[in-house]
Amino acid sequence: MVSIAVIDYDMGNLHSACKGLENAGATTKITDSHSDLAAADGIVLPGVGAFDPAVQHLRSRHLVEPIKDAIAGGKPFLGICLGLQILFDGSEEGTETGLGIIPGMVRRFHSEPNLTIPHIGWNTLSFKQPNLPVWQGLGENPYVYFVHSYYVDPLDPQIRAATVTHGTQEITAAIARDNLVAVQFHPEKSSTAGLKILSNFVSLVAAKTRSVVTV
Repeated sequence: MVSIAVIDYDMGNLHSACKGLENAGATTKITDSHSDLAAADGIVLPGVGAFDPAVQHLRSRHLVEPIKDAIAGGKPFLGICLGLQILFDGSEEGTETGLGIIPGMVRRFHSEPNLTIPHIGWNTLSFKQPNLPVWQGLGENPYVYFVHSYYVDPLDPQIRAATVTHGTQEITAAIARDNLVAVQFHPEKSSTAGLKILSNFVSLVAAKTRSVVTV
């Protein structure tokens, strides 16, 4: 059974994500301990709220470097919603510098007629990395649940794993690079598709753990 650390920095409901991961066979631990992050087989960074407080809370708990070290070291990592945005250089929502793990900015939706901001509700994904392990078994254009007013704009478009269209704007809904996956939507609120994504992440962590053991 794999162990997954769910990072606690006072920015969102962590228990829903834990439940989905546990249903897939993982053992989860909600924590802000550096040693727990180092010991875990995988890490999840969820988040709900505003960019600046999120970054401030991570820094006050001295979690920025452990997060960077885990990603750089190849540990499977899943960011969710705000946990995606704070990986970037900064946000139009605030003034704080982001973690800078992914080059690019977080931007606000452009106003247009009949466009609802925030983007709330179910919408379909368009895969840009269709063979990504976390997408396996989802079929084409699965519906997932969004709640956000800002979206990520990576400098490297090749890092986009999926997009979503809101109004006339096609924006990044997920990114993936090596061991890092992060999504703008909420898998824990996305019914069957979301639970499948969490299950796929647990399987990815398990496969990584087995490969390390057998080396």
